[in-house]
Amino acid sequence: MKKIAFALLLIVIASSFSPVQTLKGTWRYIGGIYNGKKEGPTKQYTLQRKYTDATFDAYVVEKENKSEKYQSGYYTLKNDSCIETETFSSQPSKLTNVPVHYRYVVRHDSLILTGKLPTGMVVEEYWKKQK
Repeated sequence: MKKIAFALLLIVIASSFSPVQTLKGTWRYIGGIYNGKKEGPTKQYTLQRKYTDATFDAYVVEKENKSEKYQSGYYTLKNDSCIETETFSSQPSKLTNVPVHYRYVVRHDSLILTGKLPTGMVVEEYWKKQK
């Protein structure tokens, strides 16, 4: 009986460290670091990302106005890497159809994306999962 309990405990511990298979859900931007400069969320609006199993849509959400989509694309996860490819941007973008490689970590309800954009900017973004 002790061996079975130990084996179950080992499985639970090992699975808690395995990377997630999807980022599915809605995530709210809570801040970031861009080329070493900290940035918090804005007070006038909220940035949200809605992930499915393979795609994402990013929105600017204002309290009194409708949400406005500003970005779409697809992503893949492998080990601790997240590769995002933007397929739509509401503003001129040098990232459209360019795969961007991030290191990602999901801890409880937080997503951290770190990487270097093709423009050379070093980013670390913090997102909180919405319920």
